Amino acid sequence: MKKILLLSCLIIALLMSCSKRDTETTQTESAGKTAVKQQTLLIGLIPEQNIFEQIKRYTPLAEYMSKKTGVEIKLKILIRYGNIVDNFKSMGLDGAFFGSFTYSLAHARLGVEVFARPESVDGLSSYHGLIFVRKDSGMSTVNEMKGKIFAFVDKATTAGYLYPLAYFRRHGIKDSGSFFKETYYAGTHEDVLYDVLNKRADIGAVKNTVFYRLADRDIRISDDLVVLERSSSVPSNGLAVRKDLNSLLKIKLKQTLLEMHNDMEGRKVLNELGYRKFIETTVDDYTGVHDLAKDADINLETYDYMNY
Repeated sequence: MKKILLLSCLIIALLMSCSKRDTETTQTESAGKTAVKQQTLLIGLIPEQNIFEQIKRYTPLAEYMSKKTGVEIKLKILIRYGNIVDNFKSMGLDGAFFGSFTYSLAHARLGVEVFARPESVDGLSSYHGLIFVRKDSGMSTVNEMKGKIFAFVDKATTAGYLYPLAYFRRHGIKDSGSFFKETYYAGTHEDVLYDVLNKRADIGAVKNTVFYRLADRDIRISDDLVVLERSSSVPSNGLAVRKDLNSLLKIKLKQTLLEMHNDMEGRKVLNELGYRKFIETTVDDYTGVHDLAKDADINLETYDYMNY
């Protein structure tokens, strides 16, 4: 009887263990499927140019990603660069196409994970900052900029603030506010370009991709402006997502971007954006941004990026 009782207990325990494992597996699989089938993903966009143009430009990509992943992708334009870091959680963003500086800030503070960035038709997957003036300004050196008006983009941009700040410090200018007659934040690269072009400012700093894209539309940019300095290269705007996003969904999003150049519909969307394909991207690709931050004496974890 004792042997029979002991054997019965062992069988019951084994059945309970198997049942528990089956239940846990079912719950895990169910949770994964539910996450992948979530209704929408909210993706933020930084204001490189006019917000209506920015939405128009990225909408075909959002529609393509929605179709391929089975999850509706909704775009959200932030009114300024730093808002992506400030509002990533409060607005319920699942991801964003971050600039190199905003990604570095968001990774340091929120742990967001980057996995893809675009490669241009010229085979470039990076950009650099430009410091430029009007050709009729007579300026060609940093010393000749003293007492002039400088237009930055935003304190949370690489090309439009971090690079020129690092450039000034390398030339012994630690307080740009006293060196220049006036400094201000225009908000977008496009606004900086046209402020200098239209003599609202004497000097500006923008990313080269926006400079030359707009120059293709407006001949005055090539005719009337001259580039004085260029920064080292940093990664193009990459898609990064919140660290707790379902892993299966991350894989789907990553595969969709990295493989879209392999089908006709994807190539059409890429062509409209001026891209050849998306390439795999990791945090290690942002070393150049960290170097600029070091030269500018900026701590990514404590930096105050509000425009005052």
